[in-house]
Amino acid sequence: MLTANETRGADSIAGLTREGYRGIALYSAVSGRCDIDLSDNTNLWGAPPSALRALATVGVTELARYPGAYEPALTKALAKYVGVSPDMIACGCGSDDVLDSAIRAFAEPGEKLCLPDPSFSMIPVFARTNGLRPVAIPLTRWLDADVDAMIETGAQIIYLCSPNNPTGGAFSRRVVEQIVARAPGLVIIDQAYVEFGGDDFTDLAVSGRPVLLTRTMSKAFGLAGLRVGYGIGSPELITEVLKARGPYKVSSLGERAAIAAINSDRAWVSEHVEEAIANRSRFRSELATRGIGSLESSANFVLIPVNDCAATSRKLESAGICARPLRDLAGIGDAMRIAIGPWNTMQRCLEALVTEDATALIPTSREET
Repeated sequence: MLTANETRGADSIAGLTREGYRGIALYSAVSGRCDIDLSDNTNLWGAPPSALRALATVGVTELARYPGAYEPALTKALAKYVGVSPDMIACGCGSDDVLDSAIRAFAEPGEKLCLPDPSFSMIPVFARTNGLRPVAIPLTRWLDADVDAMIETGAQIIYLCSPNNPTGGAFSRRVVEQIVARAPGLVIIDQAYVEFGGDDFTDLAVSGRPVLLTRTMSKAFGLAGLRVGYGIGSPELITEVLKARGPYKVSSLGERAAIAAINSDRAWVSEHVEEAIANRSRFRSELATRGIGSLESSANFVLIPVNDCAATSRKLESAGICARPLRDLAGIGDAMRIAIGPWNTMQRCLEALVTEDATALIPTSREET
């Protein structure tokens, strides 16, 4: 328990922070104990074998020295993988790092950042930490981005996530192209899950327009623990992102493992992406036969609307399974986001969801989207 002096000290620290920053809470990861963790959408088949072999050869000198300031070898490998020139790639400590850097570089404090609602929960946090005002625009009834409403905000930065987290749906190309054509400033298209479905918008990033694509090695490539992400954009845009990002942001280990995976294990990645897609379809079908609706997904997870996400989460945890409970999502209500993995893990999740006392937690009258 805090003493009176400690309480005053905590209050005085809070008073030193920016007004728009004070309401930000620490990120809350799922904390339940579980045998199967389906909460964070990572690769549940593991990491590419070539990455593990590459890490086994790391020497003392490599650990004792700083990595390359701007990861030239990784940038070159990613550029070849994506099909662009190296000066169109910015790496980062996860795609979060690239997103945060771009937000800092392309908007002044007090300006607006517009995003769909619901979408990636860290974007309003990045906006506020950089002094911006986040403006959330509800998705349409078809769970697409609302072009007119987003443009009418006049936001200096418009953020789109396709496939969208947490709904799983991919935005239509027509909608994304209209937003890019009409936006007054930077458009960020977060494609962390693009390997699993939806349109590839690299063509918009290389068009010369102010468009930044962000991607990650944490999902399909199975390297979440090493925190490697990247952005794709025009050389001029990428330079500004890197200026805001600063040097030495990707570790030597992350760079080494990512290069190995890109150069030697794309077949491994493709195999498990295909399995995730097949299991996603099978999981949704099995849910439907049990009267449980789920949203159409182009990602490596499925969103299930529920009556009470806290109760459903507890039910899953009692069966040794962790998933992401999401309270009162705009236009959806409570929901559970469940990552897709090997079928034996999905079978256990199904069994936990349809136990007699858990079934009442799932809205059976809601039409499948």
